[in-house]
Amino acid sequence: MADHLDLHTVGDLLHHYPRRYAERGELTRLSDLPLDEHVTVVAQVADARVHTFNGGRGRRLEVTITDGSGRLQLVFFGKGVHKPRSELQPGTRAMFAGKVSVFNRKRQLAHPEFKTLGAESGAEAVEAFAHQLLPLYPACKQMESWQIQQAIDTVLGPAGHEEAALAGLIDPLPDSLREGRGLATLPEALRKIHRPATKTDIARARDRLKWDEAFVLQVALARRRRADAQLPAAPRKPVPDGLLTAFDARLPFTLTEGQRRVSEEIFADLATDHPMHRLLQGEVGSGKTMVALRAMLGVVDAGGQAAMLAPTEVLAQQHHRSITEMMGELAEGGMLGGAEQGTKVVLLTGSMGAAARRQALLDLVTGEAGIVIGTHALIEDKVQFHDLGLVVVDEQHRFGVEQRDALRSKGKQPPHLLVMTATPIPRTVAMTVFGDLETSVLDQLPSGRSPIASHVVPAKDKPHFLTRAWERVREEVAAGHQGYVVCPRIGDDAGDEGDASKGAASPSPEDEAEKRPPLAVVEVAEQLTKGPLSDLRVEVLHGRMQPEAKDDVMRRFAAGEVDVLVATTVIEVGVNVPNATAMVIMDADRFGVSQLHQLRGRVGRGSAAGLCLLVTDMPEASPARARLGAVAATLDGFELSRIDLEQRREGDVLGQAQSGVRSSLRVLAVIDDEEVIAAAREEAAAIVADDPELTGYPELRTALDALLDKEREEYLDKG
Repeated sequence: MADHLDLHTVGDLLHHYPRRYAERGELTRLSDLPLDEHVTVVAQVADARVHTFNGGRGRRLEVTITDGSGRLQLVFFGKGVHKPRSELQPGTRAMFAGKVSVFNRKRQLAHPEFKTLGAESGAEAVEAFAHQLLPLYPACKQMESWQIQQAIDTVLGPAGHEEAALAGLIDPLPDSLREGRGLATLPEALRKIHRPATKTDIARARDRLKWDEAFVLQVALARRRRADAQLPAAPRKPVPDGLLTAFDARLPFTLTEGQRRVSEEIFADLATDHPMHRLLQGEVGSGKTMVALRAMLGVVDAGGQAAMLAPTEVLAQQHHRSITEMMGELAEGGMLGGAEQGTKVVLLTGSMGAAARRQALLDLVTGEAGIVIGTHALIEDKVQFHDLGLVVVDEQHRFGVEQRDALRSKGKQPPHLLVMTATPIPRTVAMTVFGDLETSVLDQLPSGRSPIASHVVPAKDKPHFLTRAWERVREEVAAGHQGYVVCPRIGDDAGDEGDASKGAASPSPEDEAEKRPPLAVVEVAEQLTKGPLSDLRVEVLHGRMQPEAKDDVMRRFAAGEVDVLVATTVIEVGVNVPNATAMVIMDADRFGVSQLHQLRGRVGRGSAAGLCLLVTDMPEASPARARLGAVAATLDGFELSRIDLEQRREGDVLGQAQSGVRSSLRVLAVIDDEEVIAAAREEAAAIVADDPELTGYPELRTALDALLDKEREEYLDKG
């Protein structure tokens, strides 16, 4: 139990809550059993027969069960036939657990665990039996739901005496808060969640347990915010008529109202004497880079330096190119022809030549370079700054917390921090996950950007749709535009970079599409050049190419010398080619919702409309197709991130999700429980303001220590 379900102590077991409850009278519907998942069903045996094979040597028991909504076959083989044969007589009602598979086009459970539900006698007994709520626990093959229930029953003791077993529990909620909110005590909540008499019991228990999770987490984040506010930082106020003023005067367009508003929030933070911690969210193309650049220029004006951390070399080079182009002679400070109030903008990546690298490091340490753009090469010990004032992190979800922390430690005092993401996060998720960051949102696209039309292409059901997709790409090229074809894999061996299938769900047996390996850049490019795109200029781009080769392909694509770029997800973030209008995503079901949204943001960046075609072999009724349909139906990233979260749950908001450990949130759902989270945040802020060390709240302190074991405490410290 410890290994498979991460349950090590009695406390862990008591906080392993039922996922749902079955009423014995209310049978779980057999008609909508999910394929390939571990399920527990309550049903009645309709029929049981033993078949022999291999000349009578082998025996197979087939049991048909029914719940009125559908029928399901159970099969038992060999020695496993004896027990079910005697216990599963027609008319017997039982709980069955196992993995749903398909045999001969029918769903079945092979060798399910089962537990008969006793012979009812007398109308009252039947009534009580039928309406008793049976807790069904999150289980695994090694530990079935009722085995967990038996373990919990052992801990709770006989019915009616649970309070004694639960007496020594540490209750993190202060009495005043619990009474003020009318919440159950912890022993009452645990008794009612594991042994509810009514549905009202379950609701009351869940209300209380949600508060525990939200409140302890918000106290942790409130303490983080308070600690940050105590840190000293150098205020960075732009000088009048400096670099920023000169830059704004050069701009060929006016900033959107959103960009102006967010810039004001950032400059107000930069002017304070404690470090800014701000999350800047904006759709792909909403102009986050422009806002970040103006913040960096303001810091340079104030005598500091700014560093921008990008997740890939392709992106770092792209940012460097676009920023120097936007700044013009202002990016050539100290050089012949450079503007008087200009500064130097340097690039620092792992693949740079030794001489260029030496010069870049020198420019940073002397303060000659006001702005540096780089990959994690910026974090190495050798890199030193004259006076680092602002760190901008692009695409936060691709950087480990330790990496950001290492860069921040390079300032004489903690630098200000601006974290950017193009994967929009619903407000409550941001409040829970980034509760220590102030959030700014850019929600309007700059004028001149075009809408993107998205369509699902069911290649297996309707092959002519795929043929038409390639025709559409040719039409875009004929009109003077360019296109991308994105594949999940590079194609020479396993362990590919950009392999979207790594994060995908495990394959289901009925979907042959899942049996073959994901489509690969190298193979697809070859098929296209020999087939549907034979007379076009097709090139490949992936993470295993040499940096010079990558840069060369991107440069030629940007210059219009390449018609179609067949690539992995290296193009997902930040690649900006306004003339590219079409994107075909192969095996689109192998990518996550937010990843598809990011990829799609690469087209329609100019004045011509964008087109994104999501190609899949998945059958029409599959969850994968529903997910793709949702992506095609809306361009609103916030809406998509809600869909994504509802499907995936939140992972562990304290960062354990990265290391594959189960979420610390068991009953709290950050999408559904917005009010609880907001109220818990207020209560937590008040308590921490009044008693930062929690000396008056020993139980809360203990609960916090349990939640923030060493690893998580560090995660929050580095947030």
